[in-house]
Amino acid sequence: MSSDPQGPELSYESGKTLMDQGPQAFHDLMATKLPAATGRPLPEMEVRFSNLSLSADIVVADDHATKYELPTIPNELKKTLMGPKKLTVRKEILKNVSGRFAPGKITLLLGQPGSGKSALMKVLSGRFPMAKNITMEGDVSFNSVAHKQIVDKLPQFVSYVNQRDKHFPTLTVKETLEFAHTFCGGKLLEQGKGMLAQHSDLEALEKVKTIFAHYPEIVTQQLGLQICQDTVGDNMLRGVSGGERKRVTTGEMEFGMKYVSLMDEISTGLDSAATYDIINTQRSVAHRLRKTVVIALLQPSPEVFSLFDDVMILNEGELMYHGPCDKVEEYFETLGFKCSPGRDIADYLLDLGTKQQHRYEVSHPTKQPRSPREFAECFGQSHIYHNTLAALETPYDPKLVASVKDTIDSMPTFHQSVFASVLALQWRALLITYRNKAFVMGRLMMVIIMGLIYCSIFYQFDPTQISVVMGVIFATIMFLSLGQGSMIPVYIAGRDIFYKHRRANFFRTGSYVLATTVSQIPLALA
Repeated sequence: MSSDPQGPELSYESGKTLMDQGPQAFHDLMATKLPAATGRPLPEMEVRFSNLSLSADIVVADDHATKYELPTIPNELKKTLMGPKKLTVRKEILKNVSGRFAPGKITLLLGQPGSGKSALMKVLSGRFPMAKNITMEGDVSFNSVAHKQIVDKLPQFVSYVNQRDKHFPTLTVKETLEFAHTFCGGKLLEQGKGMLAQHSDLEALEKVKTIFAHYPEIVTQQLGLQICQDTVGDNMLRGVSGGERKRVTTGEMEFGMKYVSLMDEISTGLDSAATYDIINTQRSVAHRLRKTVVIALLQPSPEVFSLFDDVMILNEGELMYHGPCDKVEEYFETLGFKCSPGRDIADYLLDLGTKQQHRYEVSHPTKQPRSPREFAECFGQSHIYHNTLAALETPYDPKLVASVKDTIDSMPTFHQSVFASVLALQWRALLITYRNKAFVMGRLMMVIIMGLIYCSIFYQFDPTQISVVMGVIFATIMFLSLGQGSMIPVYIAGRDIFYKHRRANFFRTGSYVLATTVSQIPLALA
């Protein structure tokens, strides 16, 4: 057995002791132990996209023809019966966007609301809902493998943190993260036994197993959620604060062997100190563990901005800049714009391409760009963009291509088996159902009252009277059917959570349906 690589001296007793010296020390430990345990270098993934365009055909009502009609009874009847004319309008979401997200770097994605940030992240993570009215053009690849070839298993190695904080309100923070670990990372090491090389360090492997066993607590410590032991809560149930709920959303997608992390507006509701700590942790993940990290923020502070290696700026689907952070001010100065003293660099970049950009204009020999399209045309002529195109045309690193078999081909679509997934989902459904005290007590009272009513009505009835027997059967069926109507709001509230987990390949749809159905049988028959 090979000697144990040197690393930070940390205790493996719990997630708290592993995080005692901070996230950087823990990531250094993982960067040392994981290659020793598997006998292979840390897995990396490079994301490339070329001329990526995304559009949607939207049906809108054309009320221009009837806008100037008199409000007479015939005109109102005609509009009511015939309805307004409908037109199909094409909405351009992304317009010929090209770029490259390299492993070991953390990239900031900037843009006004509606600029296409979320759409780009959803496309790269395989979460964008492709419908008949959606048209996507361009090439997207991961370590030389085309997007279409791996779209089903893409969520297993590309994580996506949504803007919306949807969680089961009656589950605690700890339970929410532990269920995510069960679905995505609980059996990860067992599935990765085939990746072990002959010269794997068995001692390091045992330590990595211990780390993975404590990973829910490690994520809790990284995100500062160790004091949040209450339920997540919602508008009707008191729970954690909005900022803490946002951190739960971020932590839920941290489980599993993810090579790429895409995070959308994770700073909403967080103070500047918490945002800095989380971004600094993700920077450590990118640099020490060779992950590819892309984070979209709306108005990051200068301290947070300085943590990023690269920045991508989108506006109205146009690519205005994609390159190093330390060159972005210099680039826009060549176009005739200069950041005002005392103005945050991120706010300055967001104002470009809008009506606010006149505040930063300086004398320039050539005409300054005004619209996002003009900014995109200028960037298309820059040497930074030409370097990006040259990198896109360069073949992938042979090491990345050679690792496809281990990093992509060996990755299952779902980490859990059908049986294990059903058991975990059923236990979660039981917790959610029986913690809904109002529903359980209401159901109990309804069963008692209806039981007394039916007993008094059908007491010692004559089974030879067909009409009475049919009445008993009808009343029984109606009670079982209508009694479940109270669960409809619960299912509607959990629908968004199901979509989030299913798109992240937490479980199969059939497993969810089966587990939810079985968990409701005791209540239905009560």
